[in-house]
Amino acid sequence: MGIRSQNNPIASYLDVFSRSGTDAYSNPVAPTGMVATGGVISDYNDGGSIYRAHVFTSSGTFEVTELGGYGANVEYLVVAGGGGGGGHNTGGGGGAGGLRTNLSGHPLAGASFPVDPGSFPAPFTVTVGGGGLGGNSGNNGSKGTPSVFGSITSEGGGYGGKGVTASPNASGGGPGGSGGGGGGDDAGGPYAGGTGNTPPSTPPQGNNGGFGYAPGARGGGGGGANPSGGTGTPGASVAGPGGAGLQVAIAGPTATTFTGVGALNPGNNQYQYFSGGGGAGGNVNKGTGGLGGGGTGGTGGGPPGLPVENATPAVSGSGGGGGGAGGWNTARPGGSGGSGIVIVRYQIGTVATAKATGGSVSFYDGKTIHAFTSSGTFTTTSDIPAAEVVVIGGGGAGGYYRGGGGGAGGVAVATNVPFSSPNPYAVVVGGGAVNRSNLGGVDTTIATGPGHVLTGKGGGSATLPGSSPTTGGSGAGVQGTPSPGTTGGSSNQSTANPGAPFPITPYGNAGGTGNGTSSKYGASGGGGAGSAGDPGDGSGGGDGGIGIQLPSTFQNPKSAPGPNGGGLGAPGPGSGPAALFWVAGGGGGGAIFTPVPAVYGGAYPGGSANYAGAGGAGPNGSGGSGIGMSALANTGSGGGGQNSASDPDQTRGGSGGSGLVLIAYPS
Repeated sequence: MGIRSQNNPIASYLDVFSRSGTDAYSNPVAPTGMVATGGVISDYNDGGSIYRAHVFTSSGTFEVTELGGYGANVEYLVVAGGGGGGGHNTGGGGGAGGLRTNLSGHPLAGASFPVDPGSFPAPFTVTVGGGGLGGNSGNNGSKGTPSVFGSITSEGGGYGGKGVTASPNASGGGPGGSGGGGGGDDAGGPYAGGTGNTPPSTPPQGNNGGFGYAPGARGGGGGGANPSGGTGTPGASVAGPGGAGLQVAIAGPTATTFTGVGALNPGNNQYQYFSGGGGAGGNVNKGTGGLGGGGTGGTGGGPPGLPVENATPAVSGSGGGGGGAGGWNTARPGGSGGSGIVIVRYQIGTVATAKATGGSVSFYDGKTIHAFTSSGTFTTTSDIPAAEVVVIGGGGAGGYYRGGGGGAGGVAVATNVPFSSPNPYAVVVGGGAVNRSNLGGVDTTIATGPGHVLTGKGGGSATLPGSSPTTGGSGAGVQGTPSPGTTGGSSNQSTANPGAPFPITPYGNAGGTGNGTSSKYGASGGGGAGSAGDPGDGSGGGDGGIGIQLPSTFQNPKSAPGPNGGGLGAPGPGSGPAALFWVAGGGGGGAIFTPVPAVYGGAYPGGSANYAGAGGAGPNGSGGSGIGMSALANTGSGGGGQNSASDPDQTRGGSGGSGLVLIAYPS
């Protein structure tokens, strides 16, 4: 108790507020902040005021159950999904997702937002928009999807226009929250960028995309939250940069003490940057992405004889636009836009000092919990003798063309993990595998001391036609074929943490075995953390392997997922506490004829992706496109396989869910 008073007074203070602990420093003043649920909870000190932020990286609900003494208004950030970059080469950068906020003092601050439960008894809907896909050869990118908080809607970023080098048939960028950049070619143009702030809002939610030009074949950059996308430089073969994003420090005081939300600005080493436009592609040079947006932006190829660089996707949860394709007479895909994010905060009290460590910080049942939904740094200011850590790898993607389900990311649960001080510990949250790729999900890691890294392996992606099943934290399912008996991908999670100086329980399983017939081609489900994927057969695709529940330490009711996610984990089977906090389910396998039935972590008729966050097999059961559902963000679940007899675009399997790192220790 003395340690708490000296080193973490905010925990003592919030113990009283949340009524979940038994001790605090003497004579505490009972706080009078509002009580609400939804999203991932982050409590922090900003200039002596204690704020609670609800961070939504996937859709859910925000519900106020009690109004305290700090008023009925909340502050919000609503960022839509960014647009995908244009394909082929010299493609335009994707436009950033629209950005709307009412954070006090921010230059784009809008009007106040009241949430008094007496006036608004129903929960506020939260929708987090996905990023648009990058365009394939000869195609524009896809527009991002909107994000919504109650009455506030931010529009998805406009697509980047396709580019070519020789013929005058490039395209302009699409409109959106910020407009996509125009493509470039050697014979036509100029190709206008898309219009930003469409539909209009006040203050504006974004800016226009840049022009693509000829000759010289270079695209225009996608528009950002501030300013517009850059224009390809006439005569210089220089592609346009993406419009810069903006910092909105709503989830923590500054990014140097609070990491893992939004994108990192390498210029000042701070996070919480959002809505940067994607850089354009060119045939000699490349356009850089807007800070906080498109990673390094679109990349251009060198002149003939030099390697061609691929476009870069935007950072997940930033709303950035994807980079435009670059090259020299080479068909390349554009980068995908980043998913959006919704953050809601309000004051719950005051206190003099607080411990700053990184991630989204909350307090539950006498424990301090750090949730990393994206990469960052866990920094200690005092020794932590025994922490509980959960590491979940990014999920694998579902396959197309009666595709198998993606494997879930591997899960490692460790206890009695010591962290010494003062030290920074690097956290890398792996992304989910993007469809149209045979690459698996990305590993999630946290450095836990000299010579050891705790790892959740990325899930295996479902095999493309003619490819072997893919191994991963959990293995992928098998494409539906008329030849039964093909073994699914195996799990490599059990060997991911050799030589650990503390107890570890690994979770990961194999993908299901292919078992089709000569006429129906049922694909198998991807493996889940709790069980292997089911085989496909002549009656349909196989169910994805079941996920697992997060340990009880992390089951704070205030962070529980809603019906469509939005908190930690995702809904699962049954009702009550047993139906919450599920992660790492395998994706369901596709088929030509019949969608598979619902299983926890597997596929679901009608395309629901709720169970353990796993993507279901596509709903179309009669030979149509039947797009596989993508997994929920930060669940590590696998994407669903496509239900179809064919798919020339190869873009119909569901993407895997990104990973997660959780750390808990006594407050």
